[in-house]
Amino acid sequence: MGSPVRVLAEATPATRDRYVDLLRVASLAAVVLGHWLMAAVTPDGVGNLLAVVPALQPLTWLLQVMPVFFFVGGFAHALSYRSLLRKRPEGSTDSVYAAFLRARLQRLLRPTMVFVLVWGAAALLIQLLGGGGGLTGVTLRLVTQPLWFIGIYLAMVAFTPPLLRLHERYGWGAFAGLAGAAAAVDVLRFAAGVPYVEFLNFAFVWLAVHQLGFLRADGRLGVGPALPALRRPALLAGGGLVGAVALVAFGPYPLSMVGMPGEKVSNMAPPTLALLCHGLWLVGAVELLRAPAARLLARPRAWRTVVAANGVAMTAFLWHLTAMLGVYGAMLALDVPLPEPATAAWWAQTPLRLAFAAALTAVLVAAFRTCERPAAPATPPATATATATAPGTGSAPLAALGATLCLLGVLGLSMVGFAGLLEGRTALLIAIPVTAPAAVATTLCGWLLVERAGRARGAR
Repeated sequence: MGSPVRVLAEATPATRDRYVDLLRVASLAAVVLGHWLMAAVTPDGVGNLLAVVPALQPLTWLLQVMPVFFFVGGFAHALSYRSLLRKRPEGSTDSVYAAFLRARLQRLLRPTMVFVLVWGAAALLIQLLGGGGGLTGVTLRLVTQPLWFIGIYLAMVAFTPPLLRLHERYGWGAFAGLAGAAAAVDVLRFAAGVPYVEFLNFAFVWLAVHQLGFLRADGRLGVGPALPALRRPALLAGGGLVGAVALVAFGPYPLSMVGMPGEKVSNMAPPTLALLCHGLWLVGAVELLRAPAARLLARPRAWRTVVAANGVAMTAFLWHLTAMLGVYGAMLALDVPLPEPATAAWWAQTPLRLAFAAALTAVLVAAFRTCERPAAPATPPATATATATAPGTGSAPLAALGATLCLLGVLGLSMVGFAGLLEGRTALLIAIPVTAPAAVATTLCGWLLVERAGRARGAR
C-alpha cells in the first residue's frame, strides 16, 4: 500500500481539471515568495523593499497573483455548489446553501482559527512578561495581515449562489456588470470626489475576477488546444495588460500592484480598476498556458507533487510570515549582521534567508498540517431522512449570518493584529472600532452558526 499522497493521486478521476489545482498552489506560493522578498528588515524595524528600490515595482505585475487564486476559487465554488444541488432532495435549496457554506468554510477556518488561537495565546504571554517591543511588537502587528485574503474569500463563498444564478442567466453580462460597477466607483472616487465610495470595490473588483471562474467552469473562456479556442484568453491577456498600462500611465493609479507605505492611492486597498485589468491579463495568461501544463500534470510524479502541496497550502500561507520574522529574530538574537536592504551584501544574503524561512515554514506545516484536513461531513441533503427539517426552516439565513460574522471577524483581526492586546488596541473596520479579542470572538461565533446550519438538516 502506498503513501496517502500516492493513493490520492492515483485515485484522481480522469475528469478532474488538474491545472486548477496547480494554479491554486502556484498562486499561494508566489504570494509567499513575494512577501519574503519584499520584507526589508533592519534592527530599527520592517520596511518594504519596493519602497527602497522603486525600480522593482514592475515585479508586482508578476508576483501579485491573488486574482488567479480568486479566479480558481470561482471555478471550484461553481462545481461544488452545483454538485450539492444535483444531490438535493425535492424542495427548497435552503439546506444546500448551508451545507455549501459549511463545506467551503471548514477548509479555511479550521487552520485559520488554530493559527489565531496560537498567536493570541503567545501575544498574551509575551505582553504579560513585559515584552512586545522591537521586532516582537512588529511581528505581533504583521502576522495577521494576510488574513485579509481569507476574509475576502469568505465573502466570495457567501455570494456564490446568487452570483452563479446571475452568471447562468447573463453569462459574460454578469461579469461586465461587476466590471462596469468597479469602473463607476473609480469615476466617483477620482473624478467626483465622493467619499468612502472606493470601499465598494472590495466587492466589485474581486467578485468580477471570481465571476471569471464561473465562465471557466462552463467552458466559456474558450480554452483548448486549437488556435481559435485560444483567441479569447489571448484577448483577455492583451486587453487586460493594455488597460492596466494605460490606467497607470495616464490615470491616478500607482505602478505597484501591491500596497506601498505612504501612498495616497493604493491599487490593493481598496482595489481599483487598474487591479481588475491586472487580474484580466493574469487570467488570460494562465489560460494560455493550460495545454502545456496539462501535459506536465499527466506525469505521475508532477501530479503527486501538486496533490501533496494542495494538502498543506493554506497552512503554509498562514504561517509563512511567522517563519520569515522568526528567521530575522534569530539573526538579531545571534548578532548576525543585517545589511542595509537592496545592497550587494543584502542580496547575497537573500538565498540563505529564504532557505531558512522555507525550512521553518516546513516545520510549522508539519506541526499544524492536520488542522487543514476537513472534519467529517454532515449527512448530505440527498440522504436526509423523512423527518428532516422541512424546506424553508431558515438554515440558509443562519448560515449567511454566520458567514458575515466570520468575514467581519477575520477582516477586523487582519487590521488590528495582536500588538497592544492588553491595552485594548483598536482598528477601524467600516467605521467600527475593533479589538483583537472581539474579532476572534466574532469569528468563532460565526463559524459555530455556519456549523449548526450546515449540520441541521442531516442531523434531524
